[in-house]
Amino acid sequence: MKLCLSRREFLRRSAIASALALAPNLPLGAAVFRGRLHRAMIVKEVTEPVLEPYKAAGFEGVETTHICSEPEAAQGRAAAEKLGMRVHSVLRGWMEFNSTDPGKVEDSLEKTRMALRAAKAYGADAILLVPCRIGGMPMPEPWEFDIAFDPATGHLSRVVAGDNSKYEAYILAHNQATDTSRSAVEKLTPLAQELKVVIGLENVWNNLWVKPELYRNFVASFKNPWVKSYFDIGNHVKYAPPQEFLRQLGSLVAKVHIKDFKLNPDGHGGRFVHPLDGSIDWPAVRKSLDEAGYNGWATIEDGGLPLAEFNHRLEQIDAGQ
Repeated sequence: MKLCLSRREFLRRSAIASALALAPNLPLGAAVFRGRLHRAMIVKEVTEPVLEPYKAAGFEGVETTHICSEPEAAQGRAAAEKLGMRVHSVLRGWMEFNSTDPGKVEDSLEKTRMALRAAKAYGADAILLVPCRIGGMPMPEPWEFDIAFDPATGHLSRVVAGDNSKYEAYILAHNQATDTSRSAVEKLTPLAQELKVVIGLENVWNNLWVKPELYRNFVASFKNPWVKSYFDIGNHVKYAPPQEFLRQLGSLVAKVHIKDFKLNPDGHGGRFVHPLDGSIDWPAVRKSLDEAGYNGWATIEDGGLPLAEFNHRLEQIDAGQ
């Protein structure tokens, strides 16, 4: 019987065959992925003495929290490249785009502009940005969320099943944060496009966009290739399995942070732990990344183990183990 393959299937099988040819010693049944995870950790200043231990441990690059002048960032880039490494991202972190104080909003915008310019000088292609946070009012527990929202606006209409009157203030704050964050980030996209640096939006237990469909809707609402998700795999475990977020986000994922979270026996709450020590199904996460076409950086956001051990665990995750 003659077998006819589509062009897509032919290319997929050819790619797998090529990968196997290049890695003949893979154990039987080992996963073969189209992309790979480039290993990185977070540092502050980018200098040769800082980078050398990471290089020795096997890391390919770093993400920096040091937002500095463009000339200093250029020196950091030179130091990394001398060691055959790369500064792939700048961690800007928390902003206050939902503040009712116009001065705080403008300050957040200017700090983000500085991060974008520093990233360009470092040779990085993205920044990590947390637009804002909300809190101080009654909110559902992570396992109680049953969200309904308007895809056109991203506005929540419900956060739990049944009576939502207890959470009215949360719904209002969430919708205001969505509007103000979108407005602020849209002001930054022309500079991001000019510099060719992606604005990677991250959630860090800021009580916003807590479910996969909602998070995807917010990131996708910009309809801009310079605004994507910086997805922290460990931050979302208490809301939904991270592979569910990744399936929703797909090609919207610009970067990923690596850490693990150990859920309590009842699945409610837990604590952060080292990668591979928690409740995350890493083979499922790796498969979801590959299905999304991800071929990029994976940065460990953790401490307390030898650098070589962190690097080894990233290698295991990359291999789908």
